[in-house]
Amino acid sequence: MNRKIILAMMSGFCLYAAADVNLVPETPSGAPDYFCTWNLQGYQVNYTGSENLRRAMNEESLFGHGAGQRWVNMFPEIQSDLWFVLDDSWDIPADVNYKKNNPYIGTDELDSSRFPSFKGSPEERFRQLGDSLKIYGWRGLGLWVSAQKAPCLNAIADDDFWKDRLVVAERAGVGYWKVDWGNQDRDDSFRRKLSDMARKYAPGLTLENAMKNEYITFSDAFRTYDVENIIAQPVTIERVARLLPYKAQPGAKGIINCEDEPYIAVGLGCAIGVMRHPYSGNLPDGSPDHAFPSTVRDLKNRLDEVIRAVRWHRIAEPFAVDGDYVKDDDILNDFWIYMPEESWVRHEEGDAVEGSAPARVSRKMPLPVVDSEDSDRPYVLASRYPNGATAVSAIGRTLKRKYIEKPVDVEIEAGSWSAPIGIFGYFSNLTANFSDVKGIPAKVRVYAQDLKGNHAVDVTDRVMFDGKSLSVPGDVIDGIGRMYSAPGDKSSPGLVIVVR
Repeated sequence: MNRKIILAMMSGFCLYAAADVNLVPETPSGAPDYFCTWNLQGYQVNYTGSENLRRAMNEESLFGHGAGQRWVNMFPEIQSDLWFVLDDSWDIPADVNYKKNNPYIGTDELDSSRFPSFKGSPEERFRQLGDSLKIYGWRGLGLWVSAQKAPCLNAIADDDFWKDRLVVAERAGVGYWKVDWGNQDRDDSFRRKLSDMARKYAPGLTLENAMKNEYITFSDAFRTYDVENIIAQPVTIERVARLLPYKAQPGAKGIINCEDEPYIAVGLGCAIGVMRHPYSGNLPDGSPDHAFPSTVRDLKNRLDEVIRAVRWHRIAEPFAVDGDYVKDDDILNDFWIYMPEESWVRHEEGDAVEGSAPARVSRKMPLPVVDSEDSDRPYVLASRYPNGATAVSAIGRTLKRKYIEKPVDVEIEAGSWSAPIGIFGYFSNLTANFSDVKGIPAKVRVYAQDLKGNHAVDVTDRVMFDGKSLSVPGDVIDGIGRMYSAPGDKSSPGLVIVVR
């Protein structure tokens, strides 16, 4: 069966493939996106305490073939775009009981008892591990780093310690440091000095900070931090909105990482820290997975949206905070009525877990116009990227015990008619008005493509383009934006559309 017929069948209505058109570059993104192992560690040991999660961090978990192992096989479609970040305890001896005052927390050298196959100097061990990850297709090695020097190394001066670790990371090709909690996690001078040292001694390294919003001004990346998935979207939107007024200082990349919320990330020009994984359903012992409950959005069955968002970054990369944003005065309020084992945070059964955020947020463009005042309308986010591309996301609502993705009519002010537009989520209709209409030829074609796929579809006859605006019906967004969905995947649409 030829490609045109296959795509027509997949989309549900008569469309024709443009066999020679692929709107997604084959070159991996340069965005500081990553996949983090923490929830794989938790899944493997049924989240039976932090000490057991940390014991799961070892070579066998990454490369072995046992139950819950072979972590290097995650997300094969986008591995080349992602740093593979080893979370907590890769540097702590395996035979030492883990406690928060453990003297080995923060040695920042690959522990030989956890990773015995990688031998030699610290630099050589990191390089070997990174090369092994690249063989499987990953961009390279990233590391969770405690915001402290290990107490067992107190004889080494702080500056000497961090300089040595940064130089080793640079020479070994380590690409990402996720600097998290530790004795100095809210120490302003420590965070600033470490960021400055990283730019000097490890210019190829992306250093991520967290904890205090003002740290984004001198950071390469700043993480919005952990959220409960039952209420993650409004909480994350609100946290991002609070970061947007800041401006990155000279030399700082100033990129927000909104962790495992890919459609918020693309809608607001942020980076992605992937935490979900494909081990759907309950934990190995049969208990509910409270990190990723099957209620609400069932994130372990929403992997396609991660792929689509990461591949959008091949078209338009995240960009620095610069104070150029608008947020709605209208606030939407979400809440989830909690039942047991639906969160890693302790709640009482029947509690209302709440989150609120601006109804609309935009960066480098006016707020989208949403033709709805319904109480269950989506959050709508939009950004004009520095390369001219525009993205718009409709983010669902968490209300009582339902996750609602209500399609609405949305109108945005795009830039040039020829620049890509990314559309994420459900819409009744999306209209893009163009501020730059110079050079439009007499005849144009409109192409749309599921960001998960590699073949565009000619939708010229399914949309309206009058030279000043482009109107895309909801059935085109839904049909194309989920064309390559994996069986059973619940992700909402994600597509790119281009006028040529």
